[in-house]
Amino acid sequence: MSGGVPRRSSRVRQLIRGPRPESVPRLVGRACALVGLLDVAAGVFPRFRHSRMHTIAEVLPGAFGPFAAALSLSAGVLLLLLAHGLKRGKRRAWRAAVVLLPAGAVAQFTYRHSVVGVLISLALLIPLLVHRDQFAALPDPRSRWRALANFFLMGAGSLMLGMVIVSAHPGRLIGDPSLADRITHVLYGLFGFEGPVAYQGNTSWTVAFSLGALGWITAVTTVYLAFRPEHPAARLTEEDEARLRTLLDRHGARDSLGHFALRRDKAVVFSPSGKAAVTYRVVSGVMLASGDPIGDVEAWPGAIERFMDEAKAHSWTPAVMGCSETGGEVWTRETGLDALELGDEAVVDVADFSLTGRAMRNVRQMVKRIERAGYETRVRRVRDLGDAELERIRCAAEDWRGTDTERGFSMALGRVGDPADGDCLIATAHKADPEPGEYGDLKAILHFVPWGTDGASLDLMRRDRSADPGMNELLIVAALQAAPKFGIARVSLNFAMFRSALARGEKIGAGPVLRAWRGLLVFLSRWFQIESLYKFNAKFQPRWEPRFVVYRASADLPRIGFAAMQAEGFVNLALPLPRFLRRRTTAPRACAHVVPDRVRERDMRAA
Repeated sequence: MSGGVPRRSSRVRQLIRGPRPESVPRLVGRACALVGLLDVAAGVFPRFRHSRMHTIAEVLPGAFGPFAAALSLSAGVLLLLLAHGLKRGKRRAWRAAVVLLPAGAVAQFTYRHSVVGVLISLALLIPLLVHRDQFAALPDPRSRWRALANFFLMGAGSLMLGMVIVSAHPGRLIGDPSLADRITHVLYGLFGFEGPVAYQGNTSWTVAFSLGALGWITAVTTVYLAFRPEHPAARLTEEDEARLRTLLDRHGARDSLGHFALRRDKAVVFSPSGKAAVTYRVVSGVMLASGDPIGDVEAWPGAIERFMDEAKAHSWTPAVMGCSETGGEVWTRETGLDALELGDEAVVDVADFSLTGRAMRNVRQMVKRIERAGYETRVRRVRDLGDAELERIRCAAEDWRGTDTERGFSMALGRVGDPADGDCLIATAHKADPEPGEYGDLKAILHFVPWGTDGASLDLMRRDRSADPGMNELLIVAALQAAPKFGIARVSLNFAMFRSALARGEKIGAGPVLRAWRGLLVFLSRWFQIESLYKFNAKFQPRWEPRFVVYRASADLPRIGFAAMQAEGFVNLALPLPRFLRRRTTAPRACAHVVPDRVRERDMRAA
């Protein structure tokens, strides 16, 4: 495979390697963070001005006199907010710093007549202006929901910092105000009003200006996020989806994850020839691609180059989740990135699958037991289902989901029963009950996406919580047994993270390090189903295909891992509506017409 991909020169590989950490943006960002911390400390803690750091802090941006403590606090908080963007070379952060530093210099000269302070501000400004070409990264795609999140987070931070400000002058307090009085004083001060706590001398003005500055920063940043121009989030357009489907029709058999590129919450970049593409999503500043590039392997380098150019333009951290061994070789060769084995994909060859033999004894007994309990299975293409039944399956899949958010990114399509996905397979389990549930005799659902013309990849598994255990085993066996009539020769099951470590760690002779690593994975399986997925897949005697994560530097791995957990739905930093509110506005209205007539009649009789 590697011989079929044209090699590029070292100069071109260096060009598309991606956004290496630049020394100037990182140094400037760290300097701004340090200055911001000193400014905040000088604005909050009076004793700080008499410490050993005073000789340094006295001449940094922001004025430290009692009258200008609010300006110091404002400058410090804003510089802290800008530091991360400056480290990443963001253009907007650069513009804000170019405005903020001269403002600090003016404050130094106006309130303190400090020439040295002006020179320090200009010294920080000079590298920003001289190296302005290194601060060209475009903004990240965001949502205006960030304004609401900013309001609550900044408000909570301002409240805690305000409590520190109010309590940082014990020698100047008049009386002994209670905790409620201090909280009230902070809340009033954030809105610019005088609270119940009184101080001697100018301290009352200092506290008032500091609290007002915190409220001002919260209001300004919230308004900015609410009214700034919206940047497009990841979204697959109809034209992009049509082009991807054309590539999958020609080259979809190469990668079992190829069809998942059609998730509509992904963006895509195409090679200059249009014969290859890379789909991705940006999460927390990480540009996450999944699986191998789509299309002709000869055109992969062009798509990868476009991907890396896009990452560099926005100063995103490039990463690839779940690529194959061939994909990992091309990614690392073309970009200079590194690869690390992430786990294994379970692939079952239909011709070799059988329920006979000792190895399949547990699966065989479970399937027989469930069939004796009265369950039957049906395996069909999506296009062969009627609209009413398809809607019922879709609503059941939504209702039986165990989490508030849909999980999956690299091995999940994110939808069921779309008219454009007519080639997908749906395996369902049914059991006639005297008292049918909301979805009649439907008890479990498995959804498979196409893997070329002769394969299928497992997408989702859902079941009624009242159904007997073993529904997933029953439906996987039914799908494998029905696969030949659909022309399917191979089926990809779940992805098992760190499968080789779990397998080797439980064998005789495993060393202490390997056993400790396996023990940690077993512990984490309480939340992330690492061991359970491995054992579930192993029941069907699959062959294991390794999958890799491609990354730029080892220091990026924690950040990439956290972004991947967000993309897969294991970590949700958003503030969604409560589930009962979402169901009230969506599920019942969309799914009311799919409830069987006999269920409606039963409910009417009960009423």
